[in-house]
Amino acid sequence: MTTPPYPEDPEQSAYPQDLEQPGLVRTGRSTFVRPIRPEDADRLVAFVGGLSRATLAYRSLGPVIRARDDVIRRGAYVDYLNELALVALAGDEIAGLVRYVRDTEDPDHAEVTFTIRDDDQSEGFGRLLLEHIAAAARARGIRVLKADVLADNTRMINVFLGSGYRVESGPPGQIVHFDIAVDPQAQAVARAERREHTAVRRSLRPLLEPRSVAVIGANRSPLTIGHEIVANLLRGGFRGSVFPVNPRAEQVAGARAYPSVRELPEPPDLALIAVRAEAVPEVVRECAAAGVKAVVVVSTGFGETGAAGRTTELELSRFARASGMRMVGPNCMGVVNTTPAARLAATFSPALPTPGRVAMSTQSGPLGLAVLDLARRLRLGFSGFVSVGHAVDVSTNDLLQWWEEDPETSVILLHVETFGNPRRFARIARRVAPRKPIIAVHPGHAGHAGHAGHAQTTGQVDSGRRGGSGGRGDSTGAGHADPPGPSDSAVSSLFAQSGVIRTRSLQELFDAALLLAHQPPPPGNRVAVITNAGGPAALTVGACAASGLSVPPLGERTREKLRAALGPGAEAANPADLTPMATAAHYRQALDAVLADDGIDAAIVLFMPPLADKPDEVAAAILDAAEAAPSKPVVASFLGGAGVADLLHRGELVVPTYAFPESAAASLGHAAAYQAWRSTPAGVVPDLPGVDTDRARSLLAGCAPGPVSPRLAAELLDSYGIAVRDTEPGSGPGSLPSSGLGSGPGSGLDAFLSVGADPVFGPVVAFGLTGYYADLMADVAHRVTPLSDRDAREMVRSLRAAPLLDGRVGGPGVDLAALEETVLRISAMVEDLPEIEAMELRPIRLLPPGDGVAITRATIRLADETRKGGLS
Repeated sequence: MTTPPYPEDPEQSAYPQDLEQPGLVRTGRSTFVRPIRPEDADRLVAFVGGLSRATLAYRSLGPVIRARDDVIRRGAYVDYLNELALVALAGDEIAGLVRYVRDTEDPDHAEVTFTIRDDDQSEGFGRLLLEHIAAAARARGIRVLKADVLADNTRMINVFLGSGYRVESGPPGQIVHFDIAVDPQAQAVARAERREHTAVRRSLRPLLEPRSVAVIGANRSPLTIGHEIVANLLRGGFRGSVFPVNPRAEQVAGARAYPSVRELPEPPDLALIAVRAEAVPEVVRECAAAGVKAVVVVSTGFGETGAAGRTTELELSRFARASGMRMVGPNCMGVVNTTPAARLAATFSPALPTPGRVAMSTQSGPLGLAVLDLARRLRLGFSGFVSVGHAVDVSTNDLLQWWEEDPETSVILLHVETFGNPRRFARIARRVAPRKPIIAVHPGHAGHAGHAGHAQTTGQVDSGRRGGSGGRGDSTGAGHADPPGPSDSAVSSLFAQSGVIRTRSLQELFDAALLLAHQPPPPGNRVAVITNAGGPAALTVGACAASGLSVPPLGERTREKLRAALGPGAEAANPADLTPMATAAHYRQALDAVLADDGIDAAIVLFMPPLADKPDEVAAAILDAAEAAPSKPVVASFLGGAGVADLLHRGELVVPTYAFPESAAASLGHAAAYQAWRSTPAGVVPDLPGVDTDRARSLLAGCAPGPVSPRLAAELLDSYGIAVRDTEPGSGPGSLPSSGLGSGPGSGLDAFLSVGADPVFGPVVAFGLTGYYADLMADVAHRVTPLSDRDAREMVRSLRAAPLLDGRVGGPGVDLAALEETVLRISAMVEDLPEIEAMELRPIRLLPPGDGVAITRATIRLADETRKGGLS
């Protein structure tokens, strides 16, 4: 081997770990994209050596010139700033390579080249690598990528033209020159999301609709995990081949066993791994060599054991993705798909769900066992169920995109503690929720005990992460830990903004799912209560009020119908008390009357057995009335009635029944709020004048993590049309005093805007008035980026102190239009510059209408790594 004429460790920027990302090409094949490293020199030589003459000609723009190995090896040495190369891996080999070299005379331009291995040129590696290199270049202050392409290289030309980026091409000729502006235009973002969506769905097909399944670690002994997975696959009606793998068994659960994956009669689409943790890496390697497309690692002993276990599971994930496989787990209980296309029960759970319209993702394996058991007892059918475990690869975000287009799924349930990519979750949820309800159980935790901005009373941005003591530090902002997250009520508002129904317990989760899986969401929040006992009705009215529902008076025509049905002495009111002597016929007549009332959107039916009629007759009457009015939901509570859920089913028609009326009201409240969100105009994310994104990125290029200087913070904000009056508070001309209520006639109110990262939603903007409004009253509004014009308008008007802002109390009010525009500019800034981890503008003087706002201090902190979205 020739000694390279360059240092083994050249002067370079630190290796950009944040650019290591899993990827999916157009066909759904998995890969792993990362920066090239010096140890890739031999891989690079092998990669170039395997390229055809035609590919080399396209790469060199002319006659084939075979470079020497030592020249090729130079390409593995880059500085990651002025020269950067990314590789897409297929197993241990390079499938694709993209490289940019910055123009020394025009440093915001760079020359870019793409090389894809011949066998992989039709799968979409070029488009995937363009998205990754564009993001990396943008973060390094490069605005334009320049490329020269032979005119007959139609594949590469189509990659550029179809990317959605702003592309300018030179005049037609043998060589076509392209200038690709890497600023993410809306069209580029939309096309990238569509490409990713298609790729994710294709990559999950071998996992959720496999043609064959291997169980590695299959056990001959019943009640062991390896045995029960095989048994469930067989009795669950799986139509494909099931291959137990056990070197010491001839059969498992009646199916022929095989000594290893290598000796199977065909490469299985899916492999479930239930072996000791230390044996899992070798088994995953064998699966990759055998051509397995997806693996589910049921085994425990990874991230839950500490840092070493976490490192091992991440290495497993990277290897799986580079080998073209998707991976679920580790530490999970498997996957279930009851749809006709699959009938897959790849789990060790003793309780298997019945087919239905609900799909669920959960991170907790033990909780998953309880979930399936509870769902079966509630007669809640599932279309799919996935226990993602530690979710080092396949995540809730992936599954949302699968169930988004699954015709058998109408409701999606989530139990998650954190999201690998919160930004992507918020976007996917907002896309899916208008079509299918998403219900999440999120009880809250210590990290949400406070509210954004509350602890930072001096406006300082944290300069460090939480230390081992876990303390919050002092209030000066010097070296203290992360600010507390949004309050519990704020978390609910963030879920609501994304269209996700937030519940606080599994019972509440399933209560809401029962309703939305079987009944339409109500067109409004007006509820009629029908009962044969006054006490439960009073409880129901109170529960409705607590759930955001109203129990309004009935229309005169409806009251006449009730009096005609029940007799002249009946109290035709809402609640409609039918008395203990009510018959099934009375229930039917009363329900028909209230559901026909234009002022009623839903009905809650209460029944106290055993009284005049049998529960089965009353249940039949309720079903008849619900069937006759399919646009309005009907729910029931048969207090003290056992087995009533079975009575309120008739084919596809199901009336959800609850043990107590409070649960019925809460479920209707969730459904009504969801329908109100779905019916409300979303607004638009406006194009804002005076935004210079290129300048902002240039300012950030080369900046170290941590707090930026006050002057740089002011310049960054100025790039987005936000003026900071002074970079240091209390100094220089024009500095403004700070107080919670202003400092004199016309001086305005003081407020703050802050940005922090939420583990579920990603960047969250917080707004409130300073002083006791935020500190004592916790009067702070929160929204998830990106904010639409409607989001900004609702945010600033949602405070309890809003009458001070709009002039209803204490004077002419403030310049709301200028305030809303500032909120939108902050949202745009956070979206464009993911390096920003935290930001706070404090104080902001809110001036009278027409006078704008005055910002006197801004603090910004940059993240340790550029926060970009992966696929998780």
